[in-house]
Amino acid sequence: MSATRAGLFVGLILGVAAAAGGLQGFFIALVLGILGFVVGRVLDGELDLNQFTGRGRDR
Repeated sequence: MSATRAGLFVGLILGVAAAAGGLQGFFIALVLGILGFVVGRVLDGELDLNQFTGRGRDR
């Protein structure tokens, strides 16, 4: 299992554990799932955060 998938699953599980039900719980799980997915992509090296901060690798 890649770090992307592991991060996605951990974020979703934490979201469900943090908020057990309702529309608010759904949105919390969704946000934490997306956050876990992004962290996993960064750890896999598939997402470079420097492109969002405006700092390139060539500097």
